[in-house]
Amino acid sequence: MAETNGLVRGLAGLAVVALVGGVAAAAGTVLFVFAPGTVGGDRLAVLLGIVLAVAVALAGVRLGSSLANSLLSSYNVGEVAVEGPITRDGGDPLLSDPRGAGADETVEQIERADADGQVEALMLRLNTPGGEVLPSEDIRLAAERFDGPTVAYATDTCASGGYWIASGCDELWSREASVVGSIGVVGSRVNAKELADRVGLSYEQLTAGEYKDAGVPLKEFSDDDREYLQGRIDDFYQLFVERVTEGREMDAATVRETEARVYVGREAHAEGLVDELGTREDVEAALASRIGADDARVREFDPARGLGERLRGGAATVAYALGAGVADTLGGDGVEFEARR
Repeated sequence: MAETNGLVRGLAGLAVVALVGGVAAAAGTVLFVFAPGTVGGDRLAVLLGIVLAVAVALAGVRLGSSLANSLLSSYNVGEVAVEGPITRDGGDPLLSDPRGAGADETVEQIERADADGQVEALMLRLNTPGGEVLPSEDIRLAAERFDGPTVAYATDTCASGGYWIASGCDELWSREASVVGSIGVVGSRVNAKELADRVGLSYEQLTAGEYKDAGVPLKEFSDDDREYLQGRIDDFYQLFVERVTEGREMDAATVRETEARVYVGREAHAEGLVDELGTREDVEAALASRIGADDARVREFDPARGLGERLRGGAATVAYALGAGVADTLGGDGVEFEARR
């Protein structure tokens, strides 16, 4: 009976998503392709119209999915994703991959899952090279405050700020080939002093306080500046080590001995940086066991965005994907590896 009910709910959910997504796709096509009279006209206008229509369709699908979850789903586990570089607001979608993790939105998603009466446990899905310190700390705190079992699950990459976040969960799981670790901090500056001299630019700035302009690219980097700024990096690193030591119940010396290395999942497990190795199905089975349920029925909590924000986000994602495709075509094949601190 339970399987039959689940199948019925699934089919009904698909019908809701298809209906809302279809209506949105039709509306977007009419509004941005046919209504402006772009068909048969300028190619750029046609392409722009198609991009906007696809964005509207994507927004409709997401809206339909949220509606189906609200009306039909029976779930006991909340899932929140942290994907891409971690910043305060997710970054500028016009200048970078719009799939970055915005800390404020992620915290809001975790808090909504915590307030949901059906959610008994949290799965925090991590696929991030890291990012900014305070946004990572805010997400970690939200996970730590969740009232129930919390499991962080590393898919492709859980490095630096991602590992900082994972330290706020009860357990960390990963795949055997996941990239995990990078417990370290990096700070950098561009030295443009020589270039400024070549083009005839001089640096003059009025400051109060000896280190107010420490690290400004247009002036020489003094030994005092370097020592001062390195001290700030060391402070952040000490805080990172403390978070991992407390949250993961590890020895501080062991954490420091990693020297910000990244490990594949099997190595990370052997080093004690990961609790268990397994697939998503294994994680769900473990969560079901922890809450005393026969199975884990997962609902993913998406950012609570209005229609306008969904449209902008959909358009940015489509535009970024198109641009990335062009870049791949022109640039050829390549391998990229990044572990951002």
